[in-house]
Amino acid sequence: MERIGKPRGDALLLLILIVTLGIGISVLFSASTYYAQRLFQDPYYFFRRQLLWVVLGSVAGVIASQIPIATVRQGAPIVVTAALILTVLTFVPGIGQPVMGARRWLFVFGQSFEPSELVKFSIVLYLAAILSKKQDRINDPVNSLLPPLLVVSLFVTLIYLQNDFSTAFFILLIALAMFLIAQVRVLFFILLSLLFVPLGGMLLFTKAHRVRRLMAFLNPLADPSGSGYQVIAAQTALANGGFWGRGLGRGVRKLGGLPEAHSDFIYAVVGEEAGFLGALFVLLLFLLLAWRGYSLAARGKDSFTRYLAFGITSTITLQALLNIAVVTGLVPATGIPLPFFSSGGSSMLLSLTMGGVLFNLSRQPQDGETYNRSRLNLDAPQGRSQGWRG
Repeated sequence: MERIGKPRGDALLLLILIVTLGIGISVLFSASTYYAQRLFQDPYYFFRRQLLWVVLGSVAGVIASQIPIATVRQGAPIVVTAALILTVLTFVPGIGQPVMGARRWLFVFGQSFEPSELVKFSIVLYLAAILSKKQDRINDPVNSLLPPLLVVSLFVTLIYLQNDFSTAFFILLIALAMFLIAQVRVLFFILLSLLFVPLGGMLLFTKAHRVRRLMAFLNPLADPSGSGYQVIAAQTALANGGFWGRGLGRGVRKLGGLPEAHSDFIYAVVGEEAGFLGALFVLLLFLLLAWRGYSLAARGKDSFTRYLAFGITSTITLQALLNIAVVTGLVPATGIPLPFFSSGGSSMLLSLTMGGVLFNLSRQPQDGETYNRSRLNLDAPQGRSQGWRG
């Protein structure tokens, strides 16, 4: 009877996650076959690897959906420590190796893992735990704000040193959003802005490839065969799709004309093959996910569940919106993947894990609801007034 009284979880949230994952796998299969054949002489190479991570991520998500929330909260220091160790290991020769100018991956026994994906989740979990713990003195600058700010700054610095400016900025953005939702005073953000805005602007111009990305965003036609090529190719693919699309598997820009078609620019393949309607549907899926996640955050029974739901929802949906904005030319190229779509085991594993935690939160009693014996009248006095016969 106690199990009957417990919420079974947000069925719509679970459906959104399943549909998004299914479409993402289908699009990846279409987007990756040509590149996989050319690179590995195996058109199913990326598809098979992605399916493996989908299985592992699904198992992790199911486990995460069943762990007691109190245990999740207690595990925050362990997750943060693991993320820190793995991030530091990327700088160890032989374990961490630079790829395309960035030292973001660990390579062990032929397998790769990107610790920054774990960092995104660990920062959200850590901030949800510590900000909720210090909620009654949240504006104490020394005891409540300085420790989490130092932890966030440490991770942001390490990821920046990996030559991954976009992910470092994204993690800082998520952290600041969680400080904001914890109702930290506006003065805190003003002071941080005075520090980080000039510093971020200076760091943006310390690498030539970042400057080229910015110039390509401002005027891609200035260098159409160089820095502006990827932006132009993505917009061309979207335009080729028209309203209805060319049909799944019938896109042409992925056949060598669109770099990273299976990864960061996979949304362009969605637009070309599924058209405006398909691209809009994918966008709506992430907006629906945001709606369900933020609804959970608003109704959480305590500050930890509210902060955690907010952080996970923001991490998934803001990544999606940033990726889509890059492909459509609204912001400069960032290297942020499209969750559940882009090729990459680390992103898939952590996205499904966070989805499992979010579903777990939807199974918890929410604000204004009590799931106990009295709700089922199990402790009510027996008698004819309760409909019982003597």
